[in-house]
Amino acid sequence: MPLIIITGIPCSSKTTRTLQLKEYFENEMKKRVDIINEINVIYKAGYDRNSFYSDSKKEKCIRSNIKSTAQRILNPNDVLIIDGSNYIKGYRYEIYCMSKLYKTPQCTIHCDIPVEHAWLWNERRPLSEQYSREIFDALVMRYETPDSKNRWDAPLFSVMPEDDLNFNDIYKSLYEVKAPKPNQSTQCPPLSSTNYLYDLDRITQDITSAILSAKQLGIENDVKIPQYGLTVQKTGNTPQMMRLRRQFLTYSKMHQIDTNQIALLFVQYLNKSL
Repeated sequence: MPLIIITGIPCSSKTTRTLQLKEYFENEMKKRVDIINEINVIYKAGYDRNSFYSDSKKEKCIRSNIKSTAQRILNPNDVLIIDGSNYIKGYRYEIYCMSKLYKTPQCTIHCDIPVEHAWLWNERRPLSEQYSREIFDALVMRYETPDSKNRWDAPLFSVMPEDDLNFNDIYKSLYEVKAPKPNQSTQCPPLSSTNYLYDLDRITQDITSAILSAKQLGIENDVKIPQYGLTVQKTGNTPQMMRLRRQFLTYSKMHQIDTNQIALLFVQYLNKSL
């Protein structure tokens, strides 16, 4: 899934640009578009924007949530847009490494805007959607502007409020380039145990089968997996379970884990994903 990183200070039209891109790719290029909106994720977690951005632990948790969600839904054809501040260059680098791991082209769109202009737009918002002056200034101060010289920010498209997006060049940067080659930092070591793949397949299949059997009996929550002493909090339908098992297998083949931890980690993954 070609990946677009939207970045900018508060009130710089990031979501407006995201919706313009969605309209273009869906209507003009007939591509499916998925959007991960940072503010929506924050609200779903039960935070308001001002209390959230004043707590670094909350920020770290939400960034991890966004990255794991992106990792789950990446695919070769559809477009994924991460719409958020993405103000930390180290975080943008982490996303870049993830996209290289999955051989996915990406680009960065920087919503550039004078700070005073952004503050005026903030004041025109409904009160519940405004940043406080303290948080607004803190986010502007923290913001690490993307640089096209950094490989994780390139190709970079900077756009001012009065500018039109260069849809043609953005499309070419995602669909008319070779997929990036994983480097040593994103490559995974070869599997060392000849039994690892067998155990991985068997254990995840045991758990998946137990969940689907429970669902057929009408059990929707707290499905116990006796042979592993674990509980899955919620069941899924067959397509969901097959998809999640396949994603877990793909990740676990790339990042070999302790065989004794496979069942626990798979159940934790299901509890988080279902």
